[in-house]
Formats: sequence, structure tokens, C-alpha cells
Amino acid sequence: MAMMDGNEAAARIAHQTNEVIAIYPITPASPMGELSDAWSAAGRENIWGSVPKVIEMQSEAGAAGAIHGALQSGALSTTFTASQGLLLMIPNMYKIAGELTPTVFHVSARTIATHALSIFGDHSDVMAVRGTGFAMLAASSVQEAHDFALIAQSASLSSRIPFLHFFDGFRTSHEINQVDEIGLEAIHAMMGEARVQQHRQRAMNPDHPVVRGTSQNPDTFFQQRESITPWYQQAPNIVEATMERFALLTGRHYRPFEYLGAADADRVIILMGSGVGAVEETVEHLLARGEKVGVIKVRLYRPFSPNHLLAVLPETVKQIAVLDRIKEPGADGEPLYKDIVTALAMHSGSGALWPQPMPKIVGGRYGISSKEFTPGMVKAIFDMLVMQPKPSFTIGIEDDVSGSSLSWDNSFRPDAVAQQFKALFYGLGSDGTVSANRNAIKIIGEHSDHYGQGYFVYDSKKTGALTVSHLRFGAEPIRSSYLITPGEADFVACHQERFLIRYKMVEMAKLGAVFLLNSTQPADQVWDTLPRSVQQTIIEKQLRFYVIDAVQVAADAGMGKRINTVMQSCFFAISEVLPREAAIAAMKQAVRDSYGKKGEAVVQQNFGAIDAALNHLYRVEVPEQATSTITLPAPVPAQAPEFVQQVTGRLIAGEGDQLPVSAFPLDGTWPVGTTQWEKRNLAFEIPVWDEGICIDCGKCPFVCPHAAIRSKVFDLEHAAASPEGFKYAPVKGKEFAAETQISYQVAPEDCTGCGLCVEICPVHDKVNPEHKALDMVPLEPVLLAQEKCSWAFFKGLPEYDRTLVRASTLKGAMLFQPLFEFSGACTGCAETPYVRLTSQLFGERMVVANATGCSSIYGGNLPTTPWTVTTEGRGPAWNNSLFEDNAEFGMGMRAALDHQLDEVTERLQAMREQLGAELVDQLLSAEQSSESGIYQQRQMVAALSDRLHQIDSDDAHALSELIEVLVRRSVWIIGGDGWAYDIGFGGVDHALASGRDVNILVLDTEVYSNTGGQTSKATPRGAGAKFSAGGKTSAKKNLADIAISYGNVYVGQVAYGAKDMQTLKTFLEAESYLGTSIIIAYAPCIAQGVDMTENHSRQRMAVESGHWPLFRYDPRRRVQGKNPMQLDSKKPTLPYADFMKGEGRFSALMRSEPEVATALQQQAQEEVDERFQRYQVLAE
Repeated sequence: MAMMDGNEAAARIAHQTNEVIAIYPITPASPMGELSDAWSAAGRENIWGSVPKVIEMQSEAGAAGAIHGALQSGALSTTFTASQGLLLMIPNMYKIAGELTPTVFHVSARTIATHALSIFGDHSDVMAVRGTGFAMLAASSVQEAHDFALIAQSASLSSRIPFLHFFDGFRTSHEINQVDEIGLEAIHAMMGEARVQQHRQRAMNPDHPVVRGTSQNPDTFFQQRESITPWYQQAPNIVEATMERFALLTGRHYRPFEYLGAADADRVIILMGSGVGAVEETVEHLLARGEKVGVIKVRLYRPFSPNHLLAVLPETVKQIAVLDRIKEPGADGEPLYKDIVTALAMHSGSGALWPQPMPKIVGGRYGISSKEFTPGMVKAIFDMLVMQPKPSFTIGIEDDVSGSSLSWDNSFRPDAVAQQFKALFYGLGSDGTVSANRNAIKIIGEHSDHYGQGYFVYDSKKTGALTVSHLRFGAEPIRSSYLITPGEADFVACHQERFLIRYKMVEMAKLGAVFLLNSTQPADQVWDTLPRSVQQTIIEKQLRFYVIDAVQVAADAGMGKRINTVMQSCFFAISEVLPREAAIAAMKQAVRDSYGKKGEAVVQQNFGAIDAALNHLYRVEVPEQATSTITLPAPVPAQAPEFVQQVTGRLIAGEGDQLPVSAFPLDGTWPVGTTQWEKRNLAFEIPVWDEGICIDCGKCPFVCPHAAIRSKVFDLEHAAASPEGFKYAPVKGKEFAAETQISYQVAPEDCTGCGLCVEICPVHDKVNPEHKALDMVPLEPVLLAQEKCSWAFFKGLPEYDRTLVRASTLKGAMLFQPLFEFSGACTGCAETPYVRLTSQLFGERMVVANATGCSSIYGGNLPTTPWTVTTEGRGPAWNNSLFEDNAEFGMGMRAALDHQLDEVTERLQAMREQLGAELVDQLLSAEQSSESGIYQQRQMVAALSDRLHQIDSDDAHALSELIEVLVRRSVWIIGGDGWAYDIGFGGVDHALASGRDVNILVLDTEVYSNTGGQTSKATPRGAGAKFSAGGKTSAKKNLADIAISYGNVYVGQVAYGAKDMQTLKTFLEAESYLGTSIIIAYAPCIAQGVDMTENHSRQRMAVESGHWPLFRYDPRRRVQGKNPMQLDSKKPTLPYADFMKGEGRFSALMRSEPEVATALQQQAQEEVDERFQRYQVLAE
């Protein structure tokens, strides 16, 4: 058996049984496309000896269209998707099904965005397509994802009905478990050459021409639509026969509906998907205690077959609970429930009588957006059926609004888990914990007699994210489709010491379990550094306590801060699940498999860490009593607002599952500026300012990805109350009054320690050149305490008058308060400095439409929100609609604001005499291109408000509701290159052509960053990425040229780390342009294989090599008799090959395919030279 996750299990069959695969990235289905692309790039063949063609499309709608075309041309074709991506395929799904075309779409079922986006799993997406005509086959485990992929493919060919094969996103798609792979002969037998040939013979062929896709009138459409009915009537029998044939070949038996339980059961639960595992374990537990219960597993959901359902439903059943993993607002029941009720009602109505009265059927909702579904909850449902069946119930939440929820016993454990070994690993998103544990469970599953399961829980933040790895193994197959619960774990590892004061992880351990801590403290001193509550738990639970300084071991091995291999070695040594020598050998092989492509040096570093780890692992003697005086801090400070205390704080503490329905806003609206209360303390080093040599250039706050270092100017009198250690100095510059002071202050608990501010600092001490005006200093407790006091004082200083600031200088612009702060973006992120800059310059009047992607995750991911407000309560109004529609979303915002302004103008003119002609004229003709102009307009609007409140009329009341729009609104449409170049390009192009006053900011990482680094049209030639494993052979799309071609669009191309003043000037010019503007901002990304500490140098090299020319195209200059094109970067001086060498996306291809890489490199150099020459001519 092989260890793999559900995505890989399905993809292996899909790649073997298809000829064309159209893909587009979306979480959690992307790995299926990534694997297929990598396999084809490596030359892996399908069962017919050909390599499938894998094509990435611009959207899921495009992928479905490509599949439709490939199918109509006779190729066996497939695709992978989830959530909104599946919805975009709906039009083509209706067409494919209407034409009776066999295919399989593999779906990692995921939540549909409603009041918020969620990347996690439920059935809202697949239920949305149940009317398309696709058959729907539900897998409930990793093995079934593998098996059903083939059963669906075979049944589709036999029935001519297209299939949707789905399994739960994350719970199955990302769970690692044993899979008994289907052999090649069995796959051939299941496919059947005759059925394959029949499909190919139906292909569109000019030698045998047909016409399909006609336009029909009322006299024909209805009848032809009904002609497909017999095909759907026979489909369930075909599926059943296919399953029987599969059983003969593999020994694994499935049926359209399967029953497990007592033959004379009186209570039955019906459901589909991964929740089946928890129900099965509970049913077996209760059966062993004499209870008459059972479960029906729905395999074939469409076409729905009442006959197959009734064939397995015990005649003795009295109560049925049907569980749906979806909420359908406004309906009197969810889809599966209504199908079951209809089936039984039709059976009863047909005259066929039950041996006893019709069973009572209730429906319930569970597991929405990957909410936990445990055996304790299953038992609660069975208990409810005995006491009083509750219609439309919920389980897994506390519904104190509509009273739908059931309570359950968290301590309930089924027999199935009693003999399992359970291990928990708490890690940081960037420390390699998850990848190490993926390898660990594979090693256990493939090198021992144990069955294994691995599941990984992720925080959605881009940096500082908590990851919790749940590993189980035992002598029996593991079906436990839920997390390890408190008091269960045999082994708990804390890979980041700081997590001990934030998460109650030792409470997860069982009596006598092992606790492993990564700590910089020596073994004989570490006990005193633990919080008192942790010490007490260790003592009470009699935990065996081990410690290792994994950071030092990793550093000594040359692995930096990646401690994964070190901690994995300790796990195998302590747990002894494998003989030590066997474990080490298996680990080293896993390292070579995982990191071999990165070079032998990386492999040897990991080998060194494995060998060194056990020499630095120590067992800690646990005293009989707790000695610590350290207490766990509250999740948020006491001065935080009430909502932050009661809701946000509990989310930060990991207690969100315990919040009742009433705690949440109704419509998805959340308070702004809450990241300031979440002190994540990620940095090991922070920048310390030397005010004595600083030149006040403003570069450090300009480049800070998290707005964690800031500048303020203030009167000297304010400094009198400053705490000890607070630094300030007289500000340089004639624009400030005498004795005005300046301070550059870091927020020590919000800094991520990236060091980019120090890298950009231009000032070196003349005596000690290694010392700069900013230096990174270890964050020891004394420094932390001092800087916390300094930051609190700094925050309390008044903001400088915006009307007195020269915004066209870096020093001046950086005095504006950032209204985007402390986001969850990656350490060293190159996108957020641009976003923060817009908030500083225009935030008080910004309206933001944000495309789904990295910027929507770090910009709007709970528990906290980084968009904040001024002391007056003004700030950016931000919203995320979807991925594909962001430009249109922003255009709608602009249209609404324009209409409101027109309405205000009309109403002002109508009330001109009552309000005063002078005031009305001033309001309607105000110049608002400067901060002073904006300020004056606000003052006049306030005066207007006063006058309106003195007039008691409907017109005055109506006008007073709208007058805020008189202050010029700045509409920003923000997103990444995947949106702007690909899925959302149609909308972007329409916005460019519209001439409307919107500002488009494209954060160009040249890859789909948010979904893991897949190719976009922004990816340059020669780069390797997911979905282009063999290197991208086409050139990067030139979005700037497309925008310039309209002639009336302001176009800027910037790279803040290469030329900061050009970036600032571009933003100011673009926003001031009363038409459409687009700024294309270069943003190196870890998905490019870039070390983000080198972010700025990569930007400089991109500009110097010509990869990223800097320019501004301003249509206003043409009116002034000037050339609208201004080229801001010099002729390339760096060979393009030198630029490519420094990034993993290029160097990987050079190692694997040097000839191909060299050829692509030469083409890229020619393109760079030609482009610069063309821009040079345009600028002359």
C-alpha cells in the first residue's frame, strides 16, 4: 500500500484514464492539477501509452469550455475544481450533460462564499450543480477517492452520463492515509476498449460531419429534453453493475447506497462524504452495547435511486436523521433530506406498505465549512431520535438564536480509537512542521505494519500561522474523520516555544503521554520558563517531558530556521514506532525525495540535522510541584473594545468553535482595526533606531510590509512625558517649525523581524560602517518591555496636520498614518508596502474592491482585520466579492458614487436659495487635488450639515444622508496577477476602456501566490511553476501595453524596492487622474523561490536586467504638448541570465533541463532588449 492524500488518490486515476486535462488553480483542488502537470511534464503515460495533454486555462469557466471542446473532438478529458470554480463551470456542465457526453469532473468539495469566503469543506458547491444532469458520486475516504475516480470514469463511458466525483475538501482531499492502488490490468478492464472507441466515434469529424448545439424553438426543445430520461433511469443500475465489476477485480465492494448496522435497527442516520467515518465508528460502538442503530452511506446521489435506497433501509426503522453538509436558506429542508423524504413518501403513496408506520424523518446540518463532526455528536443525534426527533436541527454549534442546535458529550470516545497512537505537533507555517509530518506518516505507513492517518490544520494567515498536525496510527485501518481531542494525545510536540503562552496544548495530552518542546533554554533551566498552568498540567498528567534546541541544531546544520527535520528525528526516537536505524534510513530517503530537486547541498544539510538531533535531545526531570510565577496572558488587552474582548479575543485563543450564533454579525460586517489587539510576537530580532545618525529619509517605514515601523513629528513639549528609552531627535527640513521633533518607532509585538527596513537604510556610521541608523537587535525581555512602553507613547502622540505635509517626499508621505497595519501577510511580503502606501495617501476617502487572493486573505482574514481608521473614525471601506469579478465590482462602486454625487448636486441646486448660493457653488466647484483642498471641502460639508439640520423638511433630511459623497471618493480595485491577467482580465479590460475614475492596483507576483504558486499569464518565459513543471515556454503577457493602447488610461509600472520615489510619484499621479488608472506593481514572492530577505535586491535586479522596466504613461501630458510616456529606468545593464540565476523558479529548470532553460533564457533576453528599445522610442 502507498500513503497519499485524497487529491493524489483521485489524480492518479484521472491521469491514467484521460488524454486531455484542463486545469485552473483553486483551493483545495489545485494539487490534482499540479500533480497531473508534473506527471505529464515528466513523461508519465496513461494506460494507452500516451502522455496526457495538460492545459492551464484562464478560469474554471475556460477549463470547462476546453473540456467540452476536447470531449466533442473525441478525447477522454477531465478537470479538477471546487467551490466558486465549480459554479463557473455550470453553463458547460449543462451542455456536456445535455449532449450525453461521458466525462468525470473531480471536485474537492468546498464552501461557497456567502457572507464571507471560506476555503474549507462542505457540500454547498456540489449541491449547487445537482440540476445540471451530471451524475454525482460521493467518496468518503482517501481509498474511496481513488476507487470512485475509476468507477465514475467507467460508469460514465457505459451510461454516457457525465459524472461529478466529489470528496470533502481538506478532510479527505488533504488527509493522508493508506491506499491500495488499482493495478493497470484492472484499470484497463474497467475502462473497456469498446466503450472508449464508442466515445471516440461520436467525435466531431469533417469526414463524418454532424451538427450539434443548435438553437431550438418551443416546438422542439421540450420533447428533445425529455428524450434523455431513459438514460438517467438506467444509470443507477449501470453504476451498481460497474461497482460489482470493480469488486471482482479488486476485492473492494461498493453499492449506490450502503448500510452498516443492526439488521433490525430502529434508528438510522443517512449521510454522504467524510462524516461517514465518524458515524461508522459510533454505530459499531453502540452495536457492541446492544443498541439497534445503523447508518446508510449515500454513494450515488444523482441520479437519485429510491429503489436502491429502499433496498438497504431496514424495515424496522422508526426514526431517521438525514444529515446535510450545507445550509439552504429559505428552504424547508436541505437537499439530501428532501430527497430521502420524497423517496419514502412516494414509496408509501404507491401503496407499498411498511411493516410498521412510516418512519419519522428529520433533517440536520453539520460540518459546514469543515466544522468538526465527532462521534460524540453522532451519539447525540441517535439519542435525540429516541427522546424527541427535532426537525431542522444543527450539530457542532450552539444556536442560541433559532434554537436549532443539539448538545453533545465532548468526552465520548468510540471503541475504534482506543488502540490508536495519537500525536499532535504544533508548528509555525514557515518552519516545515507540516512537510515533516507528511513524511513521517508516510514513513510509518509504508515501513511498518501500522495503518496511518495524517491530517493538518492550518491557520489562514500568511505568516506566523499556527499549524497543528494530527497523526494517528494503529493495527486497524483508521477511519477517524475528526481531530484528536483534549486528553487523547499520546505525544504532543511544541515546535515554537512562544505558542505555550497562547495555546493550551498540553491539555491535549493523555495521562502518561510525552511532551516535546523546542526551546533555547538548557534542559536544567527550561522548567522555570514554563507558565505555571503548563507546569501543573505536566505534573497532573504525569507527562514525560523532553526538550531540544532545534533552532540551534538546524542553524548548525546550515538549515536556517527550518527545524522540521530535527523535530521529526526526535519524534521517531522518543515514540519508537519504528526501529531507530530503520527510521533514520527512511527519513533520509524521504529527504532525498522531497528536497532532491533543490540540490545535493540541501539534502546533506538535512542529513546533518538528522544525525545531530538525538545528541541534543534531553529528558527533563519534572518536579513534584509547580514553581513558575508566569501566567498566561489574556488573548487581547483589557482596554480592547467589547466586541474584541468577547468575540475576537476568543477567536485568537482558538475558542471560536465555542462561540454561539448570537455572537456573530448578521451580514458579514466586522469591525475594523482589530489587528492592533492581536500581539503575535513573531520577531526574534527587531530594528533599533540610532537617532544620532539618521537622516530622516523615510525609507524604513516606506518598505515595512506590516506597518510595524513608523515616523511621527511632534512639538518638543510632547516629549516631556516620554518614557525612559523613547528616542527622538530634531527633524531635518525647513518645512517644519523650530524645535519640531521626529521619532522612528517600532511596534515590537507586531514586527515580524524581516529586516527589510535595515536592508534599505542608506546610512552607515562613519566610525563603524557595519552600524546603520537601523540595526537588527535580539528581542530580549528588557528590550521588549522598553519598546512596548515606547510604542504605547508613540501611538498616543497626535498625528501631524496632513495639510502641512509634503506628500511628494518619502519623509512627508511616511508621516501619514498607515490605515493598513499588522496584516497576516508573509514575512517580507512585497505586496503589502503598496497596499499600505495607498492607505496612507488616500485611506481617509478610499473605497476598496479587492479580488480574492493573497490581498484578500491578509486583508480580510479573521480573527482580526488590518484595515483601520484615523482618530476621527475615517478609513478605507473594504470589500471582497469574488476572484473573477473584482473589476466589475469596483466599477459598480464607482457608478453608485457617481450617481449619488449627481443626486446631491441636483438636490443642492434645488435648495440653493435655502442653503446659500455661495456655499453651494463652493461645494460643487471645490478643488480636491490636495490635502488642503480635501480639508477645506470637509469643512464646507460640515457647514452644510449644520444648515441642513436647521431645516425641517423631507428634502433637507434626504440631502443630509448623502452629503458625505461631496468629499472626493478614491475608488481602488486591488488584486493579484492571477486576477488581472487571467480570470478577471475581461473585467479589467472593460474598466480600462470605460474612462471611469477608478484606480486599478495589480500586485504582480508573476504567479498564483495564494493557491500555492501556479503559472499565470504574468509568469515570465523560462520560469518553472506549478502547472508549468517543464518551464513556461510563452512570454509574459504585457498588461501595460494593453492599457497604454487605449490612450486615455494612466499607466504606471513600479518596483518600490528599486526606485521608491518613482513609486510614490506614480501613486500620487494615478490617483489624481480623473479617469482610469492602472498601476502594475512588482512583488517578488516566496512562490517564485525567492528568499524574502532579498526582496529589495530582487526588485533592483529585475529593473537593472530589464525584466521590469519602470515607466509612467500620463495622458494629461499630451494635452500639455508633452510626450505622455516617461521611461523611469535606465537601459538594462545586468544580463538577464544573472537575474534568472538568483531565483528558484528559473534555476530549477536549469538543473533539470539545461538545454531547454538556455534556449528560453536566450529568448527572454531578446524580448527584454526589444521591449526596452520600444519603450525608449515611445518616450522620445
